[in-house]
Amino acid sequence: MRSAERLKTLLLLPSLLVSMACSGNPPPPAEPHPIAPAAPLAPTTSAASAPAPARREPPVPTRREDVVETLHGKEIHDPYRWLEDSDSDEVKAWQAAQNERTAKALSSQPGRAALARRIESLLRIGSVGTPAVYASKKGKGRYFSTRQAPSEDQPVLYVRDGVDGADRKLVDPNTLGKDGLVSLDFWVPSEDGKKLAYGLSSGGDEQSTLYVMDVETGKNLPETEVIPRARYASVAWLPDGKSFYYTRFPKKGDVPAGEEHYHRKVYLHALGRSWEQDPLVFGEGRAMTDSPSVAISPNGRWLLASVHMGWSRVEAYLFDRKAGPKATFVPLATPKGDAIYDVDVYDDFLLVRTNDGAPTYELYRVDPQKPAREHWKKILPATKDVLQAATSIGGQIFATYIVDAHSVVKRFSAAGEPKGEIMLPTIGTTGGVSGEWDGHEAFVGFTSFAVPAAVLRFDLATEKVSTWAEIKPPVDASEFVVTQEKARSKDGTMVPYFLVHKKGVARNGKAPAVLTGYGGFNIAQMPAFAGSRYVMLEQGGVLAVANLRGGGEYGEAWHRAGMLEAKQNVFDDLYAVAEKLASDRVTSSDRLAVMGGSNGGLLVGAAITQRPDLFRAAVCAVPLLDMIRYHKFLIAKLWIPEYGSAEDPTQFEWLRAYSPYHNVKPGAPYPAVLFATAEGDSRVDPLHARKMAALLQAEAGGDNPILLRVEGKAGHGAGKPISKKIEEATDVYSFLFWQLGMTPPG
Repeated sequence: MRSAERLKTLLLLPSLLVSMACSGNPPPPAEPHPIAPAAPLAPTTSAASAPAPARREPPVPTRREDVVETLHGKEIHDPYRWLEDSDSDEVKAWQAAQNERTAKALSSQPGRAALARRIESLLRIGSVGTPAVYASKKGKGRYFSTRQAPSEDQPVLYVRDGVDGADRKLVDPNTLGKDGLVSLDFWVPSEDGKKLAYGLSSGGDEQSTLYVMDVETGKNLPETEVIPRARYASVAWLPDGKSFYYTRFPKKGDVPAGEEHYHRKVYLHALGRSWEQDPLVFGEGRAMTDSPSVAISPNGRWLLASVHMGWSRVEAYLFDRKAGPKATFVPLATPKGDAIYDVDVYDDFLLVRTNDGAPTYELYRVDPQKPAREHWKKILPATKDVLQAATSIGGQIFATYIVDAHSVVKRFSAAGEPKGEIMLPTIGTTGGVSGEWDGHEAFVGFTSFAVPAAVLRFDLATEKVSTWAEIKPPVDASEFVVTQEKARSKDGTMVPYFLVHKKGVARNGKAPAVLTGYGGFNIAQMPAFAGSRYVMLEQGGVLAVANLRGGGEYGEAWHRAGMLEAKQNVFDDLYAVAEKLASDRVTSSDRLAVMGGSNGGLLVGAAITQRPDLFRAAVCAVPLLDMIRYHKFLIAKLWIPEYGSAEDPTQFEWLRAYSPYHNVKPGAPYPAVLFATAEGDSRVDPLHARKMAALLQAEAGGDNPILLRVEGKAGHGAGKPISKKIEEATDVYSFLFWQLGMTPPG
């Protein structure tokens, strides 16, 4: 019944840099841009491949090596490869010196204390999560949800009996370690609501350990129920609550060295049995980068294995647990080409959402006893809007669409007949709808530009919407303006973007502005609240959020137009928005910063090396920057379907053309840059930020500062405590206020 989770979280955008977004259908062509773009810097094989001006003395003494390798007949220079070794004492000392220099530069900025105080007030507002409901058909129901008080570093998992019952703490990570470093990664109750499987990790490393709790007593079960290597675990309980299917990764020694981050497989765990004795259920013989997840029907008969193969292909296999000892997984959806199949499994039917032949997705109802494609019944045909999610609650289908830059939740009968829309508070974003397939209520989590978090409850009997929980915003929404505009990209594609600013900000080219985006992995950037941004907006700044190709705003066609050989489109889209901001006199290049994290960090890296003329400053967080070697570290082989691999001669040329580390031009006047990364990042290795910072410090012309900030005891962003978010945001906005000439709050 519970959907198998998508693995987009493998490249999660850090919470500080979460983008607001827009979506919908590509707008019609507009008139040609009135200002011709400046010529980009020509790509180079390496920073050392041509005669260069004398290098400036790096602010931190940095050893340079003459490392050259030949790939596909081309020389690749890598003078700072030694900075890849995070365990090296020399690297640690160099990193500490960089941190000391950065801290000194940022701590000396005027008004920093006031900036920090306002950021803390913007971030310490708490949070609420969408509840998951269990066993409501058997009584008053049990509701599980997360909530975070303003004083807490981490969200806490609560349970209540009955919709109006009192909340009781189940898992409080704030009590489990020092400095708020332990985080709750996932939680899955049994179908009767009596047991709970949940995962904890520390320091942002996301290396979850799975625990099992008795919900009635709030106590963990014995050590036999503690399962390591449960990162991103997918869990599906059997109806009796005595066993569950789950995914885990191999331990060291079980696979060749370096492959422990891959080979995820499905196992069956029975309570009371050591996890080491759990039988393998699914995944044997598959490629090591295949990532299966699992779901099961409420009656326990139909077991579903969904296999994620990058961000453009998801296969599905079905297993009938009543078919006897010779039963096997039956292919439900194994497309000939790339396609995504998201499947929800119920007692006597499946709901299959797919973009196979329908780039904006459509929905089918499938009889699990007749899984062949010719028996599928289409109940929601594809439309111009993206069908983002669909689930069955109380005999109805709740479908979430991306329409004109925001979420719309529509209801349909089981046969697909329209039954109306759930009215949301304003234009914003919902992460989906929760509820039981035979239940009587649905819950919708909601956020928007000025709505930090709200949870709505829809009563199926009365069709009334009420507020289950909400967080009051720390800003007055009436003081700000949000508009959606469009820019023409290099190839004529119209790229939408949001502008957010305080009322009365003039379009005279003088306003400081920050441009951000993501553009990858089929991830749609939707309207969302990011409190720290308001410290800039309140002081007259402008925020521009670009919806770039590579994302999921317009369906799979929009995604494919920004991946693999088409990745340059993403960068060109960003430059088009930057140029439009200047031509519309929203800002100017000497008052514009670019900011992004993760895949968005790659975006920033490309921007500062290809079009440094467009930006005064850049914040490049947990970035990918060496695209020739990226796939050799941590979990990065999972991203080869999105980027390609330098081991392939054709893909090597794509990557070499834009790899930021390999396209630095000696003596070029680059913007001021703050690189931000973390020692515990288990997704994007911090080596990227270290190497790029060292190279720019040595090669960049002019006097703009190139700073490196390496966070200790933190990871890619997930699970970061509020205290560390405040410290990070204070540094980021100290840098931006400094470089954009902004006055800190009084």
